Amino acid sequence: MKFTLDVENNPTGWPDHTQLPESDGTFVKNFQEHPQSILLTDSITPVFQSIHPDGNYCIGQDSGIYWRLTEPLERGAEAPDWFYVPNVPPTIDGQLRRSYVMWQEFVAPLIVLEFVSGNGAEERDRTPLLRSGQQETKPGKFWIYENVIRPAFYGIYEVTKASVEVYHLLENRYQLVAANDRGHYPIEPLGVELGIWQGRYQNVELPWLRWWDSAGNLLLSGAERAQQEQQRADREQERAQQAEDQLEQLRAQLRAAGIEPEL
Repeated sequence: MKFTLDVENNPTGWPDHTQLPESDGTFVKNFQEHPQSILLTDSITPVFQSIHPDGNYCIGQDSGIYWRLTEPLERGAEAPDWFYVPNVPPTIDGQLRRSYVMWQEFVAPLIVLEFVSGNGAEERDRTPLLRSGQQETKPGKFWIYENVIRPAFYGIYEVTKASVEVYHLLENRYQLVAANDRGHYPIEPLGVELGIWQGRYQNVELPWLRWWDSAGNLLLSGAERAQQEQQRADREQERAQQAEDQLEQLRAQLRAAGIEPEL
């Protein structure tokens, strides 16, 4: 039995996030995906905390977005590798979200990111949902995002090509965002840019997907911020030691001249 979703009428009795499957049973495609999600979340968290001092926002990482009720239930969901929804609480009735259910929330994600593991055809599939009697075509991921879930920004990241495509929903259609002079893609509502950073993270050298601020400064992860702070503290300690050494040299010179320096 299949159901279609009429979000305007907000039907009662429909399953919520606790009653819908939180996984479709598939494996994460490779070892890089989870570190990539963690890096994105970790580095942009201070931005979100500034935008949402009340804490009303949620981040999904390889989590389901349910957009219609179907049988089997998993068929009515997409599971982006990373997404951000503003102005909704991270918990519901004190419970952590198991999935994001569109007919409960009515708030679209601001940005959805997909990490390509194949040739990218799935992430760019624009096949529409078409019905003929009891049969229907399986809609493509791009079509679902553009026409149903409708995040303002949709990014397709390909680690093997060291590239990212960013689309912006304008006049009900996704328009490809042009890179700026830094080769980054502005996400203006957040005041950040998205781009590729070649470097080492969690012991792997890769072209990682990263955030920058609007001035082009890389948004650091917690570990990077701690390392930067430690380096600053080490430099301060080194300067203080150099100053103490210079003062001691001056005292020695005064004593050699028969002058006892005052402490």
